[in-house]
Amino acid sequence: MPANVPSDFALRHWWCDPATEHAFLGFSYEVTACQSLDQLKAEFRDIRNHFHSRYVRLYGACDRDGFYDDIVEAAWENSLGVHALIWFGFDGDDLWIGRRDRLFASLHSNRKAKFVTRVLQFGSEPLFDNVLPHQELTNQVLAAKANLSSLGIPVTVSELAFGYQERDGAQELLDALDSINIHMLPFFSQQASTAKNAWPLVLNDLQWFIDHGDGKKMYFDENGWPSVTSEGVQPNSPDAVADVPNEHDYYVLLDQHCEDLKAVVGGGVGWFAHIYNDKQEPGYGIYDKNGNLKFPFNPRTSC
Repeated sequence: MPANVPSDFALRHWWCDPATEHAFLGFSYEVTACQSLDQLKAEFRDIRNHFHSRYVRLYGACDRDGFYDDIVEAAWENSLGVHALIWFGFDGDDLWIGRRDRLFASLHSNRKAKFVTRVLQFGSEPLFDNVLPHQELTNQVLAAKANLSSLGIPVTVSELAFGYQERDGAQELLDALDSINIHMLPFFSQQASTAKNAWPLVLNDLQWFIDHGDGKKMYFDENGWPSVTSEGVQPNSPDAVADVPNEHDYYVLLDQHCEDLKAVVGGGVGWFAHIYNDKQEPGYGIYDKNGNLKFPFNPRTSC
């Protein structure tokens, strides 16, 4: 980052062309713990310097006043972009409205925010979780795009292919998105077995978005394979294997197919690892709950 916050004019040429973004991008990062600014800075420094990440994709919600300003500060200090998130949760409440409004206020008032916030996501899996009718979610996306147009921040939804498919494609919503941010979780497929055999499952969901996404840029944002099962993480196939070698194998698989993902319409698929630490979500972390790497992790950032 520069020593001083640039002028708004610089924003026109600030971000790389999305068509050049592919391969490993960074981590999903759970914020329900409302991490302190010091912790955010330390972990974002690790995300940037140890793993050569370009972005952090937020997951969950912290409702502490000023928290997104801390995210912006930590990201700015460590030259990271942020995929911000309006979190709906799983309780059917309307807390997301206040989260939306607080985030919009921060994005408009914090001079650094528009130079850090790469995209705003509605999520996570609002269609699959039935939090809003897809027409209403489309209206929220369009309103957010209008609200953030002066800041140059695009808007998307973080969702499974199945979330769209069970609503006859929800094409109106897909058409409203600036990019397509995909949940790629092949462990839950009814055809799942091991991660090494997951490529056809990845391609199946990806092809659906290629066929219906009108050439838009695509990201795998909530993307991974669990090392353990838990109450909310149960397979739909009796052959699906959850362990550390399979979690590792899934990321190796994506890395091996870097050239294939790069060739996808829209400038290739960039992907995130879900998630940074097992303390944030059991079984998905690159680090275990004690802070130890569960396996070697050094995927390519280009190919």
